[in-house]
Amino acid sequence: MSYIPPYRRQQFAESVNVSSEYRENSYSRSTEDNRRGYSIPFKSNKRYGPSTETGYRRNQGDYSNNNYDNNFSGAYSQRGPVRYYSRNGSAPWGDHFRSRLENGYKTIDLSKIWKVIKPRNSALESKLFGTLSTGINFDKYEDIPVEVEGEDCPEPIRSFEEADLAEVILENIVLAQYTKPTPVQKYSIPIITRGRDLMSCAQTGSGKTAAFLLPMLSNIWKSDPPQRPPSERPELRTQYPVGLILSPTRELAMQIHEESLKFSYRCAMRCCVLYGGSNTSLQLRDLHRGCHLLVATPGRLEDMIQRGNVDLSQIRFLVLDEADRMLDMGFEPQIRVIVEREGMPAKGIRQTMMFSATFPKDIQILAEDFLTDYVYLTVGALGSASGNITQVVHWVHEEEKRDRLLDLLDETREEGALTLIFVETKRGADILERFLCGSHYPAMSIHGDKTQPERERALLAFREGRSPVLVATAVCARGIDIPNVRHVINFDLPSEIAEYTHRIGRTGRVGNVGMATSFFNEKNINLAKDLRLKLLEQNVEVPSFLEDMAFSPRYSKSPHFRLTTSYWLKFSLITGFTNHYSRGRSNRPSGGYNRAGGGYNGGGYDNPRYRYGGRGGSSNGSWF
Repeated sequence: MSYIPPYRRQQFAESVNVSSEYRENSYSRSTEDNRRGYSIPFKSNKRYGPSTETGYRRNQGDYSNNNYDNNFSGAYSQRGPVRYYSRNGSAPWGDHFRSRLENGYKTIDLSKIWKVIKPRNSALESKLFGTLSTGINFDKYEDIPVEVEGEDCPEPIRSFEEADLAEVILENIVLAQYTKPTPVQKYSIPIITRGRDLMSCAQTGSGKTAAFLLPMLSNIWKSDPPQRPPSERPELRTQYPVGLILSPTRELAMQIHEESLKFSYRCAMRCCVLYGGSNTSLQLRDLHRGCHLLVATPGRLEDMIQRGNVDLSQIRFLVLDEADRMLDMGFEPQIRVIVEREGMPAKGIRQTMMFSATFPKDIQILAEDFLTDYVYLTVGALGSASGNITQVVHWVHEEEKRDRLLDLLDETREEGALTLIFVETKRGADILERFLCGSHYPAMSIHGDKTQPERERALLAFREGRSPVLVATAVCARGIDIPNVRHVINFDLPSEIAEYTHRIGRTGRVGNVGMATSFFNEKNINLAKDLRLKLLEQNVEVPSFLEDMAFSPRYSKSPHFRLTTSYWLKFSLITGFTNHYSRGRSNRPSGGYNRAGGGYNGGGYDNPRYRYGGRGGSSNGSWF
């Protein structure tokens, strides 16, 4: 039959009765449209089903469109989600969808491809394994003390080859340039491989992510391929992961997901990530291709469970990473709902692992509720920082912080090195970013008010060195592993020592050396005692002003404690401390007797005898 131009197709369809035999044969060479009764000779295998009273539905593709595309998922093998088009606004769910499942979908038999190892891809390897793994002080980890509590604890491993991991996982470890396990990996990997529950407290930057990912992925790959249980509503395309990792922040979730892709390279396992603040449809599209290991933040995961996209009934491995941080952020109710009320197998049936840098009372309660017959592992001093970090504390008044920061950046500038600056407020992050850019320092900022694409762009530019200075709030303080961060600057110190530990832990990771500099002033007196102990813990010389503040009788941990001008006068007279730091780049004085920035409303206190402004005050930072 000859080609029919578009403008004559309607006339042809009305005058000629196309036989069913022709319509059947036309599927092999063209797209069939039963609504019109004609064949469109277009090189596509997409088919339009017959119309109904409520509308029609359009197939997004069949098996030949996908060719499983390295999917190995066991989910329905089509490119995109099902879309329904209806003239009256209603969607023909139910029988129409089930009929389509029988006729239009093809499923993949995972048992045939589960243990198949894909061929190597040099471009993908460069992307996955092109980051730094260990540093020059890696061997110092051998001296870190380790405490293990529990019954029948397995012996630690001395190398990854002793860990009884899957062969493909060991090959990926070699590609990642992991030469030897860190202390937390030496003890955690055999414990998890044996199927024991684990509560692990380790230093920041000690390799905790690989400590639970390696045995989890190995156990999943060694076991039989996951089976998709029958569903009463197949149109939801619910996914049934066997491993779940909960993370407090989206940045940490993305990082864990990247590590899981690295260690599952060339495997049939599919690792997916769910987090808030980004395009849900893109995450769903990846999820619907199949999911065996899921990394998620509690809020987004709970939403996906309620919408029927995720079912936790097949979970065999559960990890709570940065558990203390999740509790600090108020996620405990959501975590308990996910673990106890969403169909997840009970403790004792599933294997549960909790990782944290601290072990406060509420974490102990959570461990008792979620773990059974668990091993308690402590690597290093509880809540301590890495010994590879050089800690320095300077007395810097508020009005002098910016000038001091510029001098510090000049002094520590190094080719390829990255600097991470922490501030307390989102507005302060934006202001400091503009100041640094105006001072010809390429900088970007990241905080909670930034959209997810903006945060991802900032982190990517920072990782690649295009923006070697990153200003961040606490959103970046936990768990983020950014290579080549040589210097962390606490422009604003936090109120809690645990937060300080996690901030400086962004440098000196996995054996690499780093430096942490903190600006201390009268606003941080409540941190004096704990900060002094933290410095002594690492054998760091404590500045004299910090010693005097920590042992001052006027020191108080109460959040309602207020500094008085008489106290600061006595402190200055007794200790003789004055800040004579002056940048010298500007002739404009940094303070003054009646400077507009002084006074109570300017951030300081106005006294008839002594006037000192938080942003004003005298030019040398002392009383007059």
